[in-house]
Amino acid sequence: MVLLEGVRSSLASTQAVNVLEAPPPGPEGPVRKTLLVVHHTVSPSTHAMLSACLEGARDPAIEGVAVVEVPALRASAADALNADGVVVVGPVNLGYLAGAIKHFFDQVYYPCIESTASMPYAAVLHADGDATGALRALESITAGLRWRRVAETVVVSGPPTAGQLDAVRDLGGVAAATLTV
Repeated sequence: MVLLEGVRSSLASTQAVNVLEAPPPGPEGPVRKTLLVVHHTVSPSTHAMLSACLEGARDPAIEGVAVVEVPALRASAADALNADGVVVVGPVNLGYLAGAIKHFFDQVYYPCIESTASMPYAAVLHADGDATGALRALESITAGLRWRRVAETVVVSGPPTAGQLDAVRDLGGVAAATLTV
């Protein structure tokens, strides 16, 4: 319930919604949206952040959203084209997006550039140093794709604290709940 209060306040600044309402049922039951979570989790820190993000995205109070988790090196344009929203979770290496995350964006860029305009996205990055270059690249790539950021990117340095994992959990919840409005 606390998560949904945070989601409601996050979304209220841009549009009025009631995230507690389930999507209207279609002829075959509740409308299903797909949140694609693309990740490169090579360290205990990035794995903990992925787990927190998935926990938030799969909050039982958020109905009508299927969460699909795919490693960045296996994610394809078809995965992105079949998704209604994307969350990217990965490390920052040498001040830039990890190669696996960049590989994902390289794979989807041209096949998705027209079809996924306005796609909601969010990102979680783990940086042991400066993340400025990674943030700039993420912003540039997603601007080129014309994707719409639905939550501030969470950047964690060092082992994630309980508070940082809460922020990542909230980001996952916001990304999923956004698909229900």
